[in-house]
Amino acid sequence: MPHFFRQTLTALMLVLLAAPIGALADEAASADTAAEPQGQLPLQSLRNFADVFNQIRLSYVEEVDDKTLLENAIRGMLSGLDPHSDYLDASSFEDLQNHTTGEFGGLGIEVGMENGFIKVITPIDDTPAARAGIQTGDLIIQIDNKPIKGLSLQEAVTLMRGPAGSKIVVTILRSGISAPFEVQLKRDVITVASVRGEILEAGYGYIRISQFQNRTGQDLKKELSKLKSGREPLNGLVLDLRNNPGGLLQASVQVVNEFINEGLIVYTEGRLPNAYSRFMASATNPADSTPMVVLINGGSASASEIVAGALQDHRRAVIMGTRSFGKGSVQTVLPLSEESAIKLTTARYFTPSGRSIQAQGIEPDIIVERARIEALTTSGIEITEADLAGHLGRGDGKESTSVSRKAEKGKREDLAADDNQLYEALNLLKGMYIMTKPKTALVETAIQ
Repeated sequence: MPHFFRQTLTALMLVLLAAPIGALADEAASADTAAEPQGQLPLQSLRNFADVFNQIRLSYVEEVDDKTLLENAIRGMLSGLDPHSDYLDASSFEDLQNHTTGEFGGLGIEVGMENGFIKVITPIDDTPAARAGIQTGDLIIQIDNKPIKGLSLQEAVTLMRGPAGSKIVVTILRSGISAPFEVQLKRDVITVASVRGEILEAGYGYIRISQFQNRTGQDLKKELSKLKSGREPLNGLVLDLRNNPGGLLQASVQVVNEFINEGLIVYTEGRLPNAYSRFMASATNPADSTPMVVLINGGSASASEIVAGALQDHRRAVIMGTRSFGKGSVQTVLPLSEESAIKLTTARYFTPSGRSIQAQGIEPDIIVERARIEALTTSGIEITEADLAGHLGRGDGKESTSVSRKAEKGKREDLAADDNQLYEALNLLKGMYIMTKPKTALVETAIQ
């Protein structure tokens, strides 16, 4: 073996042997090293690595510098573990840091790898990808007519990046559509508003969390305060976590803490002692008690599954929609230098009742598939008692005419057609309020 590679192998062995005993055990060692005591390094595998390094360095069709080869080795070592462990070079490390603060460049999609293609986990609200109609589950097979097959996730993501305003064409394979199709997008600076809220109708609020970022807990407090400061009391709340890919664990804990006063929120388990953690609710501030429906779907992952699972186990909310993504693993970012790091899966999430989220997801209490709803309208003109000339009045000025009924019906039909899951959540909240509100006093009358 050449002198350089003897030095390389020696250096590698010294570095690896400095690791804690057992931390680098190779459970899949080849037959000739299977008999080695547990915790010791497989020397033959290290020799194989050095030999391969040597062959690539000397024989590959183009010269590759040693730094690139070693970085590729690290990247390959991590990508072979699971879909979420990764090597973060300077660019991707910066992107990760920007991502948690809510501003980054690109198309606005969370992606992973599946069978060598880019799989869309979820499009982010109000981004080029969402506006172009890209959906959860779409497979991106080409970028600007360049095939994705054979590229790493990082290489494919690099192709999708570019200056704001520049155009890109992605070729998509979608379930239910027989042939691939192209979508043209214009890159943009993606600024994600983590939390937004609105009043759906009098007494019923809506809060959308698109990602879990540093300020998500604080922003949720503000939106809740706005919704509850209106003229009508808040009788019900829809918390929308659909297509929410997750984010910071601590942010998800803060969100749950807004709605429960005590008890376990989530716990993690892993191989190392510091991978065992328990996150408990704090009673520092009184929890919000508004009846609540949480919406989830196949694009709800990680931190959003923690929130849904905790609220479900504590029976604090009704979970509605479709089964969530099932990403129940914890990734720890371990810096290697100021410009690079590794993202390593170190633990699994469990809901308060002990359910593992990993590869299972959260099953809704009420399953509502995304569907297109069309109202069946009757022909002819609708006439009510209040439309008749000379009708007897109510005495309180509140009358239901065909015009007022048509306006109310139009609002309901619009919501049902645009978002049937949200429509069903609102209906459920109304039913919950009706069954819990105080009885109206009955008026007794005497018949003479």
